[in-house]
Amino acid sequence: MDTIKKILAVIDPSKSEQTALKRSFELAHKSGAEITAFLAIYDFSYEMTTMLSFDEREAMRTAVINDRIAWIESLIEQFQEDLDIDCKVIWHNRPFESIIQTVLKDNYDIVLKGTHEHATLKSVIFTPTDWHLIRKCPCPVLLIKEHLWPANGNIIAAVNASADDQQHQTLNQRIIKDAKFIANLIDGNLHLVNSFPGTPVNIAIEIPEFDSTQFNETVKVHHTQTCHELALQYDIPINQCHIKEGLPEDIIPIVANELDAELIVMGTVGRTGLSAALIGNTAEHVIDNINCDVLALKPDGYISPLDK
Repeated sequence: MDTIKKILAVIDPSKSEQTALKRSFELAHKSGAEITAFLAIYDFSYEMTTMLSFDEREAMRTAVINDRIAWIESLIEQFQEDLDIDCKVIWHNRPFESIIQTVLKDNYDIVLKGTHEHATLKSVIFTPTDWHLIRKCPCPVLLIKEHLWPANGNIIAAVNASADDQQHQTLNQRIIKDAKFIANLIDGNLHLVNSFPGTPVNIAIEIPEFDSTQFNETVKVHHTQTCHELALQYDIPINQCHIKEGLPEDIIPIVANELDAELIVMGTVGRTGLSAALIGNTAEHVIDNINCDVLALKPDGYISPLDK
């Protein structure tokens, strides 16, 4: 992502504050992008109207759609002089499918969607629609909480610098490039975060002569070296690299909290079906534990299961 030309901002009909729309205004002001305020709407009472004629049912559906269009137009009206904004309301009972189908049909560069905050726990709750978008949307998905992006804020690119397979190496490059693009766009400071595993407990127990301290130090040196090499490729200061022992789902939220990060950029492999249920992926585990915006990216060449 070296440019943003088309933004799909998902409207939340249950909230008065439209965080995705507000963030889209910020990005569009800086990038010149077009914005589509998007809503998938479905009134389940429609299922109870089978006794009505086709025309009567269509009139009911049209009335609901027109009411939502009028509401969205009232949200964007004051911004239309400065920004290129339109709205789209689609009748669909599975919001994530309608979002992805719209992305595929109209080639959007990024999807913005607000998150929900648990009133008591004050933590972000990710809905089934969020998870489907993270797994299946072919373009980057920006999940947003309710806060500003101040100038000189911190942005985290979460990488696996020592990955030896081509897919993860390419994904590292994509994560850093997109994170740097956003950082430059909003005048943010880019940090790299790389975690590495400690000594497996079973090895330390079963092989008494095994030097776990030396093993850990060797692994740390390797990850530090590869992370610094990545940083140098993209002119990121070495002191903005954070290499820590532990699982990514533990380390990334810790560093995000220490830096008071505004945004985490990370990759997701986009697993679906049984493999997603059994294995999951790092992005999903991390998202459960953070309280800032997340930009989730797919590997190059990813094809959405809805792209048929």
